[in-house]
Amino acid sequence: MNKSDKMGTKKILPLLVEFSIPAIIGMLVNAIYNIVDRMFIGNAPELGSVGLAGISICYPVTLVLMAISLMIGMGGATRFSIALGQGKKEDAGMYMGNGLTLTIILGLIFMILGNLFLDPMLKVLGASKTVLPYAESYLSIILYGAVFQCVAMAGNNFSRAQGNPKNAMISQLIGAGFNILFDYILICIFHMGMEGAALATIGGQLLSALWQLAFLFGKRTLITLNMSLLKLNFSVSKQIIQTGIPAFLMQMSNSVLNIILNASLVKYGGDLALSAIGIVTSIQTLILMPITGLMQGQQPLISYNFGARKIDRVKETLKYAIVGATVIAGIGFIAVQFFTKNIVYLFNNEEDVVALCSHALHIWFICLPVIGAQIMCANYFQAIGKIKISSVLNLLRQVIILIPCILILSTIFGLDGIFMAVPIADFSAFVITIVLLSCSLKKEIKMS
Repeated sequence: MNKSDKMGTKKILPLLVEFSIPAIIGMLVNAIYNIVDRMFIGNAPELGSVGLAGISICYPVTLVLMAISLMIGMGGATRFSIALGQGKKEDAGMYMGNGLTLTIILGLIFMILGNLFLDPMLKVLGASKTVLPYAESYLSIILYGAVFQCVAMAGNNFSRAQGNPKNAMISQLIGAGFNILFDYILICIFHMGMEGAALATIGGQLLSALWQLAFLFGKRTLITLNMSLLKLNFSVSKQIIQTGIPAFLMQMSNSVLNIILNASLVKYGGDLALSAIGIVTSIQTLILMPITGLMQGQQPLISYNFGARKIDRVKETLKYAIVGATVIAGIGFIAVQFFTKNIVYLFNNEEDVVALCSHALHIWFICLPVIGAQIMCANYFQAIGKIKISSVLNLLRQVIILIPCILILSTIFGLDGIFMAVPIADFSAFVITIVLLSCSLKKEIKMS
């Protein structure tokens, strides 16, 4: 049995575990890139809360880069999986080759434009005179790793799509291992501050990208890349981008959210609030990354079986994914509610930062247990090619509901209003998503 055949025949639960565990480990490792930087920076005497604020200001920019990477990576991998399920290996190869070329082109464009407009961009994002030098030092270096991150993330998605999630996990482990080691060396030993954190990050991304290139052009893949597959085809590229739009919008909306969030935080709480929420979003990332890994595990299985018209296997995959995501979110909820200060101390031990951050966490994560199911269900629509519905559902939590709530509630309750907006958006998006999913599944059953 080859790797593509097993996606349509092997029992769903062990198959989902096989695909998801490496992806979950990989996404946790991926989260380490930002989180470890924040831990080292937050605990460095010469940086502390000001350094954390600098990282928070840069975060929306790094989310835009991730949005580009995921658009091509998940869009290309989804089309690749559907083509494999339909038995169209030549088309699958075109999706993979064009996806890689697109990531390189878009990564280069991002690097150039980001460096050209670095200073005004950071000022628009809300960097104060105190924070601006720290943000500039970090982001000016991070931007040079744009291509590395794009190639690594695209390669990870294509590895999973062709039944080799372990390769994606190894790629991310290599990169994160380098990042952690050199964060310690460059920040703690050589005292290179923000520049050291950024160099450690892009060094890890470079190693991950090289690993994936060696895999995609090697003999371990189902379809080996060659120069003819890398040549851009307008129709193929268009399909990749269209399919990846929901993932792009999800991350872009997160970037827009962070811009508005940072502006509101500065208005109602100054740099202190910015530092505290930098820790909150790091913890949120750590909890959501395993859920994202599970989502990536379900995507090729749903796409492949949907392409093969095996709807029962599609439904079973989604069911197990929802249960798994809910368990992960529940564990995160318990950890945050009962071990709040212990978690915050990992990032910073300044009393005012710890107090505000602990208060924010208790409110921010009230509806965390329902987030996992919402993410899985929204991704289901992307995995079966229903782009419009998936786009709307991905925007619900982070734009359509959350941003108005932040703007309205902050004028009434100040900082607490910002914190309260998050659980309101989480629960509202969950209810809407479940209703749309129920209607869609009934329709698919009638058609099958």
